[in-house]
Amino acid sequence: MRSVLLNKPEELIMQEVPKPIPGAGEVLIKVKRMGICGSDIHAYHGQHPTIYLPIVPGHEFSGVVAEVGEGVTEFEIGERVVGRPQNTCGKCYHCLHGHENICHDLQVIGCNGKAPGAAADYILMKKHLVFKLPENIDYDSGAMVEPTAVAVAAIRTFTFDVTGKNILVLGAGTIGNLVAQVAKARGAKAVMITDVVDEKLEIAKQCGVDFVCNTAKEDLQKAVDAAFGKDGLDGALECVGVEATINQAIKVCRKRNDIIIVGIYAKNPQVSMIDVQEKEFKIIGTLMYLEDDYYEAIRLISAGLVHLDILKTAHFSLEEYDDAYKYIAEHRNTCMKVLIDVEK
Repeated sequence: MRSVLLNKPEELIMQEVPKPIPGAGEVLIKVKRMGICGSDIHAYHGQHPTIYLPIVPGHEFSGVVAEVGEGVTEFEIGERVVGRPQNTCGKCYHCLHGHENICHDLQVIGCNGKAPGAAADYILMKKHLVFKLPENIDYDSGAMVEPTAVAVAAIRTFTFDVTGKNILVLGAGTIGNLVAQVAKARGAKAVMITDVVDEKLEIAKQCGVDFVCNTAKEDLQKAVDAAFGKDGLDGALECVGVEATINQAIKVCRKRNDIIIVGIYAKNPQVSMIDVQEKEFKIIGTLMYLEDDYYEAIRLISAGLVHLDILKTAHFSLEEYDDAYKYIAEHRNTCMKVLIDVEK
């Protein structure tokens, strides 16, 4: 079968490898569609702080069940599915206490050399990591269950229910957009999203986000005051992973707010810890998702509570995988989600 190896930064190699054979409790998935994530982009350029090359990338994907191993009765050949890309040990403290997303030996499929991803004709998964797709979710949207689950987990990370709350999202890329949409879907009173690219803010408005702010042109504090009045914000989610945006959150949030860290930081930021202390902020990290977050992401997509079609920017074939990364680099201001048609 075909498999694409990211051998070193900006070097993708198409290779022929044996098709995996599912063992007991495993499902072999014929990959149909794969999404390129921001983490993939960082890895492609050798800038991701925790992904070490070489890898077979691809952790956002959808497909059909091709074969099942011994003991697998939950799935039938030909069923449409998505996969949750988290190989865990099941034995460490975190796995045993319901936090397998931060397993001591977590191997993110498509981001770890020992766990090849979906940039291939087939991918082998443990059965508990496979989820059936409702009939009204196509392969494109199926490949976006994973980033939607990231957003679901991020909103869940707040120490409060977002229903009726005013929420700020910093960064209007795909993840930030989905975080804002999920906040709305989960009952937030109003959501503001920020960016420095007007095109991405316009997409956010079309997705139902209440307020937008281009922080390259507008004062964020004034925008927050105008949108939310004297009581201000109830919480914020930083979805960029740069020093400027975490400091913006610290500056404009009301005292005792939760600030959720969603973006991946290639460089450690310098922040005002005295403000964190004096304003009694809770700065909380979030990594990936849990099983229930995947079910919730599928539910939200199936119910039409998040808008995905407008986020789908372009399609490339697996042979054009390298071209897809070049396209993303050349269309930074307008590119949201690029999808790879592994098999149409």
